[in-house]
Amino acid sequence: MKVAIDIRRMTEFGIGTYIRNVVRTLARLDRESQYFLIGLPAKVDECGPLPPNFHAVPLADRENTLRGSFEFRATVRRLHCDVVHIPHLFWIPRGLPCPYVVTVHDLLDHMYGARDRSSLRRSLHLQLTRRALRKAARVLAVSQFTKSEIARTFDVPDGRIEVVYNAIDERFLHGHASQSDRDLIAERYQVNYPFLLYAGAIRPHKNVVRTIEAFSALKTELEKEQQLLDLKLIIIGDDLSGHPGLRRTVVRSGVQNDVRFLGFVPIEVLRIFYDVAKIFVFPSLYEGFGLPPLEAMAHGTPVVTSNTSSLPEVAGNAALLVNPENVFEIQRALQKALLDPVLRNRMKQRGYQQAQRFSWTNSVSRILEIYREVAGGNVSSGVAAD
Repeated sequence: MKVAIDIRRMTEFGIGTYIRNVVRTLARLDRESQYFLIGLPAKVDECGPLPPNFHAVPLADRENTLRGSFEFRATVRRLHCDVVHIPHLFWIPRGLPCPYVVTVHDLLDHMYGARDRSSLRRSLHLQLTRRALRKAARVLAVSQFTKSEIARTFDVPDGRIEVVYNAIDERFLHGHASQSDRDLIAERYQVNYPFLLYAGAIRPHKNVVRTIEAFSALKTELEKEQQLLDLKLIIIGDDLSGHPGLRRTVVRSGVQNDVRFLGFVPIEVLRIFYDVAKIFVFPSLYEGFGLPPLEAMAHGTPVVTSNTSSLPEVAGNAALLVNPENVFEIQRALQKALLDPVLRNRMKQRGYQQAQRFSWTNSVSRILEIYREVAGGNVSSGVAAD
């Protein structure tokens, strides 16, 4: 079997994590099929050492251009592939010469992203995306919530959509933070105080403004009780320069001395922050899956997250679920998770169990079965050249 995988979005925050883990796990599970990783060779290096049945196929053009679509199609035809995996939602027609599988992480581009487009562009985008999904041999949804959104929005037959869950990167499973880890964030980031943590992209649907407002309300309540007066909120994600409104929210809420924006940090450091945080707070308005709460749970950190979209499905009974549009409900959940030791211990144990429910080995084993089902009798003979 010859499988092409589009890796051109490998460096993106969520999709990149997905591609890397799918490729790494396929490399462990399948040494017989030939895999062609189509994109910049430097991106293949991010997957680490791969066996000889994995081949880097250079393609520099972006995936969301017509030229990139034509070149990708020509490459797949030249390689005589049996199945193609496009690991993200797309809308530019590909006209691929073999069956394809597409992974849908969320429909954000048809919700928040569509607000800046004219009605004609929104309609065209919707129709072309529907066409791409309905022509797919199989659509992989990362949650039951996302599956229902795909079926409702694009009228894709239920039998063509399969839920294959995401899982956390194995680097978050390297045990608890050591004293040297704690020393590292104390020295490099000057973090030597108790803190709540938010980690993720900073976009409107992530609801970071209400997170700051809830933290401000929490500080007021803690001051009344004279508890945890040095508590901070640390926000890890995008560069703040593109989001001036957040800084204004901090000043307006009176917590300018208690909120820190650290920007991007590598996974090896992020895992320390997850481990040391008192609470991980993630009241997002919309998530197709929502990995950060699971990453925090893997470290035994109590999680406060939303009762909407896929987050109840991902968090199970291991988190405190809140209405993400109610600042005071978020604040009360934070206060409860912070000050109730019995609850904290229960959340810690349930968090470990919940994180273990999601496994890249299980998910990619099913993806591999789907490749074989889709390829069917179309499997090529011979071995392709590198």
